[in-house]
Amino acid sequence: MAHTFEELVEKQRAADEAYARVRHLQDAYGPPTQTKWSDQQTTTWETAWRAWRDLARDVQAAVTGYAKQEGTPRQEVEARVKEAVRHGDGGGNGA
Repeated sequence: MAHTFEELVEKQRAADEAYARVRHLQDAYGPPTQTKWSDQQTTTWETAWRAWRDLARDVQAAVTGYAKQEGTPRQEVEARVKEAVRHGDGGGNGA
């Protein structure tokens, strides 16, 4: 499936937000090796982690496909996407 640059930026934002959620849960629950998590905490964290993992995988695949489609090095596309996310650009320079 072909993606636009804007879609890549949105996918990266979603993955970043999911990662922030995982980190927030870890900070709130404490280190699992030092603090006994309840079954509910473990389930909540694992669900958040899976969501982040899946979103990160999807954005990586989309970046690879976009780079091939555009004939641009993958690393260059990934850097542009991350730069657009950092600066709040919805569109970046997709060309």
